[in-house]
Amino acid sequence: MIKDKIKDLAATIFDDVVGYRQHLHANPELSYHEFETAAFVKEKLTQWGIEFTSCANTGVVALLKGDLPSDQVIALRGDMDALPITEVSDKPYASKNPGVMHACGHDVHTSSLLGTAYILNQLKSEFAGTIKFIFQPAEELLPGGASIMIKEGVLENPKPNYIIGQHVMPLIDAGKVGFRSGIYMASTDELYVTVTGKGGHGAQPHQNIDPVVIASHIIIALQQIVSRNADPRIPSVLSFGKVTANGATNIIPNEVKIEGTFRTLDEEWRAEAHRRMKKMAEGIAESMGGSCDFDIHKGYPFLINEEKLTANAKSFAEDFLGKENVVDLDIWMAAEDFSFYSQITDACFYRLGTGNAAKDTQYSVHTPKFDIDEDALQISTGLMAYIALKQLGN
Repeated sequence: MIKDKIKDLAATIFDDVVGYRQHLHANPELSYHEFETAAFVKEKLTQWGIEFTSCANTGVVALLKGDLPSDQVIALRGDMDALPITEVSDKPYASKNPGVMHACGHDVHTSSLLGTAYILNQLKSEFAGTIKFIFQPAEELLPGGASIMIKEGVLENPKPNYIIGQHVMPLIDAGKVGFRSGIYMASTDELYVTVTGKGGHGAQPHQNIDPVVIASHIIIALQQIVSRNADPRIPSVLSFGKVTANGATNIIPNEVKIEGTFRTLDEEWRAEAHRRMKKMAEGIAESMGGSCDFDIHKGYPFLINEEKLTANAKSFAEDFLGKENVVDLDIWMAAEDFSFYSQITDACFYRLGTGNAAKDTQYSVHTPKFDIDEDALQISTGLMAYIALKQLGN
């Protein structure tokens, strides 16, 4: 059976995949600078005789065609970039690059996709269809590597009928995976707000226009966008994480800068919320004698898992791992640039459990202590290979 062959090959490549992951984890690179990571990927693909091309500067796209006839194409995606976080770890594979860390598991995604490519390459005489491996840069930074790769034709020549991606999740135990059909992850927009007034001595507020007070009113008032303007059936999040005044105890500054994020799961409401936020903030500032520049950097759209494809993938996972190791996911208000692919072709984005409290791998992504239970790499390669071949009709 193809399942047994895949499991045997996954076991064969497991130690190597762990080594790939540890190498990448120790040598993280920031978004749009994944030069050594891409070189590592190309080295392995070359070693296995898998053809590839470059895309989006540091991206790599490999193509593997089964020997049996079929016009079906499936794409498998793994992202490669790290985050500007200083790792807190005493592991031998801890980051060697100060201030840069694989805190979101992209080292896992890249090493796993390499393992999947190895497995499928060993089986190419036994399957029908074409598999496109997308090693993608810059998931963590707008405009997102996915959007750039799409513009450069990654979903053409050949055009995939489906695309599959996986992402680590420490909230799920290693050995398990999670699926959700339909809308799964949120859109994300970055908000950059500058409130301008008239600075001066703190003891003479009547001679100034205080941008700190204006900014405070704006931050509080904008929460009404979610609590009173949004349809309560549509999840929405508005958060401000950075406020910079640069005054002093007795100095009112000329301006205040605010930075935040807006996330939701509906494109029409997203556009309406943008309009309302901008109008409200500018109106408040003007009414208090100041002005406001409300700049919205539109980010990733919401991510949707096509229902039939996701149902298939979940069923294949239950067959490969056992039903007890496949869980249902809830909506997740984080964002992922895999969403760009999901807006164009049938997509399934599932979660790979990596948590294990006994091994101290329960810390969230985007934190200095994030790590994985590497036993998860025993299934991350074979499961994706199995889903791909089954979806192609093998």
